[in-house]
Amino acid sequence: MSHGLHELNILNPATEEVVATVPTTSPAEVDAAVRRAAAAQEAWAAVAPGDRARLLRRFADAVDAQIPQLAELELTEAGHPLGNAEWEAGNVRDLLHYAAGGAERLTGTQIPVAGGLNITVQEPLGVVAVIAPWNFPMPIAAWGTAPALAAGNAVLLKPAETTPLTALRLAALALEAGLPEGLFQVLPGEGPVTGTALVDHPGVAKVVFTGSTATGRQIAARCAEQTKRLTLELGGKSPNIVFADADLEAAAAAAPGSFLDNTGQDCCARSRILVQRSVYDRFMELLEPAVLAFTAGDPADPATRMGPLISAAQRERVRSYVPEDAPAAIRGEAPAGKGFWYPATVLEGRPEDRSAVEEIFGPVAVVMPFDDEADAVRLANATDYGLSGSLWTRDVGRALRVSRAVAAGNLSVNSHSSVRYWTPFGGFKQSGLGRELGPDALRTFTETKNIFISTEESS
Repeated sequence: MSHGLHELNILNPATEEVVATVPTTSPAEVDAAVRRAAAAQEAWAAVAPGDRARLLRRFADAVDAQIPQLAELELTEAGHPLGNAEWEAGNVRDLLHYAAGGAERLTGTQIPVAGGLNITVQEPLGVVAVIAPWNFPMPIAAWGTAPALAAGNAVLLKPAETTPLTALRLAALALEAGLPEGLFQVLPGEGPVTGTALVDHPGVAKVVFTGSTATGRQIAARCAEQTKRLTLELGGKSPNIVFADADLEAAAAAAPGSFLDNTGQDCCARSRILVQRSVYDRFMELLEPAVLAFTAGDPADPATRMGPLISAAQRERVRSYVPEDAPAAIRGEAPAGKGFWYPATVLEGRPEDRSAVEEIFGPVAVVMPFDDEADAVRLANATDYGLSGSLWTRDVGRALRVSRAVAAGNLSVNSHSSVRYWTPFGGFKQSGLGRELGPDALRTFTETKNIFISTEESS
């Protein structure tokens, strides 16, 4: 949260202490950054793909050497448990290596035509703006940045107001690794000022945004005014469907992590648990000890599995979904005193409840019974979102039928794993536009150019 016009005060959400003060980026400074990026991009696009790849691998190695320091920054500004933060820094390294491998494989095609040769080539877009969220500041910043750089673009990264420290460190590491000055710049600031200036700038060819659906719609409207390309990764209200034939012990053991990891601040959180009626009571018996074992506490303690929420405002938002008299089936414990803590909570709900329909973005899940496969699919799809989801069953046919029937971009069977940097990721319905990650990620930062060369003999 900004205190004053020209700087951001960064809080540690576990202690509420101010840990850093970061200058914001004015619209004039955004304009200057776009100009620097455009000049750097022109030179970068002319670098041989193998040399681009080599520099990106050096960037990845620089990140690898700094994983403890990057994790410590993430712990401090976002309150993530140390193990989670180390994974996030490692994910940035892995994304850079994966994207580097694509720089030399960004191939076009030869298409048979009469009277000549027809080829396609993939040209970089130019300057790409990446607007990253506060829930996974490092990985999601890299989801856009790594493939965009590998494809020959420059990147301007605007981190969230609350979590700019890791982004600034990554930009410094890029320079240390030898990436050209101006190619990858971090522009801290508030969304309505710095973010808007980036989105509106005619020198920005594409916007990659991860965040709320409401903000995503505003960005889409602004991009439409300039016919500007964009990728949106927005909210989610993902189902976790447990059928009677599932391994109930495994499903119950895995469920807490699916909505409590990152304190529920995850657009893929399986915050709607749908359980077949015949095994509902048994599943709830198994779920309670698993939820209570998901301990909240000091992010620096290796035993901690859940840290604080990002801010006081986020805690109030989460509280608004759990009235004091709410019938909480399961309620865990959270530290008292300073810090934006909220306990793990499971509500027994109805499909029309706010908590069953809206994205809470906190450690709260709603559990509901269903009757049969058709009922499960109907409940799973009774939301505006369609990002992710899970289903637990031993029946392979059912797994395939339900996976095809649920309107979501990423489904997991007998698992809650949604995100791998080498497979595509994105949403249906109000969960976004486009896909990130996977083998086609670089291509989404290019234009396809078609070239026809006549081979007819001139008369």
